[in-house]
Amino acid sequence: MSSRVIAEQIAHLGRIAGGNGEATGLTPVQWAALRYFDDANRFSRTPSGFAAFQGTTRGTASQIIKSLIARGYLVQTPSPHDGRSVRLDPTETARAIAPKDPMTALVEAADALPPGVRGAFAATLQQMQAKVAAAKGRPVFGTCKGCRHFKGDGCCRDGQPAYACGFVDQPLAKDELEELCINYAAADGAAQVCPVTGTA
Repeated sequence: MSSRVIAEQIAHLGRIAGGNGEATGLTPVQWAALRYFDDANRFSRTPSGFAAFQGTTRGTASQIIKSLIARGYLVQTPSPHDGRSVRLDPTETARAIAPKDPMTALVEAADALPPGVRGAFAATLQQMQAKVAAAKGRPVFGTCKGCRHFKGDGCCRDGQPAYACGFVDQPLAKDELEELCINYAAADGAAQVCPVTGTA
């Protein structure tokens, strides 16, 4: 399969996976916003974070966010990390409609991949994402375990947290390690493993 056909297949997959979003009264870009604010970490749930992730302007992102706040799908609170910014979180109303997300079929298709294939596929997608982002001058989003700012091995020593983000100098909970981050920077090596618990 040629590189162009591969690119067309990826683009087509995105189109058919995100289709029919308006059956729930939400547009595909509104669904994309709800997914972003559900998947992003606490440092990235901002209007500018969503704009960067979506590859759109701050003004367009703000209009999408305002529409979701007005419909009760997002709640806005002052950011505890930056007094000039706000944090956006999905509401219970948003979580109640999550099963209707048109992207569910794509999630299930990824779930059906054998573990080895899924890992190789994820690594391949990350490589492609990095190349396209660099060519377009856009940031690359990723998760803690592949990030150079990630610190910790799951063990608490001398009052230090088991996990932390070196970029914002904040401790991290284990369930935050799989959330999307705007401050992601690809690490040179693999994540450390705790010698006591054996977890990464």
